[in-house]
Amino acid sequence: MNPKSDTRNNTKTDTNTDAKTVIQERIRSAERDLLQLSHRIHAHPELAFEEVQASAWVAEHLSAAGFDVEHGCYGLPTAVRATVGSGPLHIAFCAEYDALPDIGHACGHNIIAAAAVGAGVGLAALADDLGLTVTVLGTPAEEGGGGKILMLERGAFDGLDAAMMVHPAAAEMDAMPGTAVSQFDVHYRGTPAHAGAYPERGVNAADAMTVAQVAIGLLRQQTASADRVQGIVTEAGSAANVIPDTSRGRWIVRSDTLDALAPLATRVARCFEAGALATGCELTVSPVGPDYADLRPDPTMLALYRANAEALGRTFPDLPGGAAVGAATDMGNVSHAVPTIHPMLGLDCAPAVNHQPEFTAACVTPAADHAVLDGAIAMAWTAADLAAASDRLS
Repeated sequence: MNPKSDTRNNTKTDTNTDAKTVIQERIRSAERDLLQLSHRIHAHPELAFEEVQASAWVAEHLSAAGFDVEHGCYGLPTAVRATVGSGPLHIAFCAEYDALPDIGHACGHNIIAAAAVGAGVGLAALADDLGLTVTVLGTPAEEGGGGKILMLERGAFDGLDAAMMVHPAAAEMDAMPGTAVSQFDVHYRGTPAHAGAYPERGVNAADAMTVAQVAIGLLRQQTASADRVQGIVTEAGSAANVIPDTSRGRWIVRSDTLDALAPLATRVARCFEAGALATGCELTVSPVGPDYADLRPDPTMLALYRANAEALGRTFPDLPGGAAVGAATDMGNVSHAVPTIHPMLGLDCAPAVNHQPEFTAACVTPAADHAVLDGAIAMAWTAADLAAASDRLS
């Protein structure tokens, strides 16, 4: 080994170690503000594309940290872009902040937002020294609407070398097995009539939805093990003695990849067509945002993140059969365009899991606060590692 080369490598390692110490200190010094941000977003849940307060709070924190901030960008009033530094390696941290109807932050997007802001804050003063340009992207409507996909299509991820975010869960995972998803609204239109006196004059829209549901139930016997079809009926009449002339529902189709999703979605669509054909109703199917792609984490970044998380004392248990197999995220679409990671931060809250009211409560516990800080530090350290590495990304 060339001694001079070895000396350079040692110097590089020492410099990176020093940078990581500073990053951790800066994030720890911002602990109060970051946890206040997490709790504030949690206490004021806002639905997709309505995250007016949350996006403003994220923008304010980043502006105070010295970022050049644009609030309301890419044609989305609740999107945020905040950038600091001018180094050649451009890395983005994604902040989600939309909530779920009725159960609030049952997916912990308050933690995601605060951790992304924390990672940015930790790197802000060191970005140029490390050779980094650091961007925090506030991304609305992950729970439906595909905010990141819209931002991707409109150039938000252009020129990035890497993108990352962390997400809370019941257990720690370095890579979420994200699937491809299509979401759509279904509307049947029939003809009302008196259900007792003139039933023959009615065209029953509720029956059309029932026929479709039965067909989907039978279809499930012939779908792949990872495929999922889920839905809710949001309207199916208002009086028992009136033939329902309208029924509505929202449905989700999931599969391993976009290529596998397309034929499954076609088969499900035919089930809804069967409902219309059997009853004589008119059918309208309307997409709810763009399709979500399967998540493809970058292995180089993943290994760096896991090592950094473990250095902070976080552990990654072996989960039998995997976990969150049917979960999906619009970060999947980003991962097809830019090297991406999407690790899960365990809150040690089992049996409570994502999208349950009990998980909402878990997202403002001491374990959740600890996850905010660890997630921020691990992501920022990963960015520093990428900047220090000669062979940065796969």
